[in-house]
This record gives sequence, structure tokens and C-alpha cells, in this order.
Amino acid sequence: MFDILLILAAGFGAGIINALAGGGTFLTFPALVFIGIPPVVANATSAVAVFPGYLSAALGFRSEIAALPRLSLWRACVVTLVGGLIGGLLLLVSSNEVFAVIVPFLLLVATLAFAFQAQIQGWMHRSALSATPYGTVGLLLVSIYGGYFNGGLGIVLLALFALWGMENLNQMNGLKNALSFVISAISVATFAVAGLVEWPQAVMMALAAIAGGFAGARLAKMLPRSVVRGAIIVIGFGMSAVFFARI
Repeated sequence: MFDILLILAAGFGAGIINALAGGGTFLTFPALVFIGIPPVVANATSAVAVFPGYLSAALGFRSEIAALPRLSLWRACVVTLVGGLIGGLLLLVSSNEVFAVIVPFLLLVATLAFAFQAQIQGWMHRSALSATPYGTVGLLLVSIYGGYFNGGLGIVLLALFALWGMENLNQMNGLKNALSFVISAISVATFAVAGLVEWPQAVMMALAAIAGGFAGARLAKMLPRSVVRGAIIVIGFGMSAVFFARI
């Protein structure tokens, strides 16, 4: 019963966090590991749990997405499909021991990227660095990361878009959710075919996340964004510390 309550609470909290600011994986993945699911399977199950939210979020930005260059958008979807597949396949060949060592570093990097998101994007806008909009190499690397480990994917995508020179935040968020959905779709399919998903936990967590998403939409109008971001950062650093201690 405790495991079920923990799964539902983590899913609901992840739905709220994703609706407000992103970072729900910081709750779902550690919760699944805590109840005894091996890290690789927990990562795959967590990806399935948060997967439906990307589509609903993308639909919320459909007008902004429709304004993007159609040909470039389709090409970006193809690149992210390939990258997501590669990342998913890399997870399949990763042992639980290897993944358990890599995860703390991934969590820490994702948390730092989230904590300093504004500074990173500002630096990219001011720097002499640039990248070809909808370029293949950068998008492929980010997609591989997303297929392998979903945590912080949205933050990394936003940083890439800033490097492309994008400035319209609504378009950036719309594209982020659309490409996150594509990356998750192929990686989730890969995990499902390989039998890595714990479906009872994934379904419970996904339903709770959907409910949390609706609650998060309401809370977004009530809670200061700084409070939500602060909570996510504390959770991220806390989970990083826990997983470093487990090595």
C-alpha cells in the first residue's frame, strides 16, 4: 500500500511540476527506484509515465507550432526520432550497475541546467557562439540524451533553441513539447518492445500525472513561479546527493 501511495503521489507531483515549470522526472524516477525497481527499468517506466503530458502540452501551443517553418519542423521530427531511438537502444545495453553510476551525474547536470536556465540562455544570446537553426548535429545529440535519460530534457532543448537564435518563448515551449513527445514516443516504444516497462506502476503514475497536470494548470495562477522553481531545484540536488551516496 505504501508503494502504491508513493507512486501516485510522485506521479501527481510530477504532473503539477511539469505543468508549472518542468522537472517531473526528478520525482518519478527516484520514487520508482525507492520501491525497489532496478534503475534501468525505473528510467524506462518513468519515461512512460510522463509521456502523455508532452502531447497535451504541445496541443496547448499548436498555433505557435503551426507558425514554425513546416519543412524544418518535419526534418527536426525525423532527427529527434533517430536520436530518441539511439538513446533508447543505448539504455537497453546499459547494465543497472553502469546506469546507477551515470544517473547521479545526469541528475546533477539537469538540475544545474534548470537552476541556471536564464543565465545559460542569456549567455547564449550574448555570446559569439551560434548554431544553424534546426541543425542536425546538436538536435541529434540532445535527442540521444533524451532517449537515454529523460530528466532535464526540456531545459536542454530550450538551451539549444536559444543557441539557434529563437526568442519567442511560446514558440520555444511549443517546439520543446512537440520534440519531447517525438523523442519519448520512440524511446517508450523501444522500452515497451524490450519488456523494460513495469506497466502497473507506469499506468498508475501516468493517470496520477494527468490529474496533477490539471491541478498544476490551476496552481500556475496562484503560486509564484520562484517558489515552484526553488522546490524543483531542492528536489533535484537532493536526489542527486541520494544517488551519489548509492554508488
